[in-house]
Amino acid sequence: MNKMSDLLERLRDRGWRLTSQRRVVAEVLDGDHVHLTADEVHARAAERLPEISRATVYNTLGELVALGEVLEVATDGRAKRYDPNAHRPHQHLVCFACGTIRDVHPTGDPLASLPSAERFGFTITTAEVTYRGLCADCARSAA
Repeated sequence: MNKMSDLLERLRDRGWRLTSQRRVVAEVLDGDHVHLTADEVHARAAERLPEISRATVYNTLGELVALGEVLEVATDGRAKRYDPNAHRPHQHLVCFACGTIRDVHPTGDPLASLPSAERFGFTITTAEVTYRGLCADCARSAA
């Protein structure tokens, strides 16, 4: 597959109308480990399509989240970030200093790691695990 994100392919497959504004937002979200804020998406989209408005970016991100094609990631009171890796199971690794987020794929089933006694009668369907620490750059700076 070419570098035009499978996000664009998924949106085409759904029949989602790809206006120039929607396309540029999807293109900005393309790539591994992309976790941009709405303002970062707007800034990068405006480099490609100067007339795109902040409202259009926010509305498009909201539509992508509602469609289940992009995940909204909120960590530690920081600005929400948008993750196009919505269809591949993964967890997040977050730097508590700079806020960098990386997708990680730990082995094992996080649902299975919660003992029955700790489920309190819940029927658990999903688990979100966030690993926190210092990224390599921040760790070097702190040393």
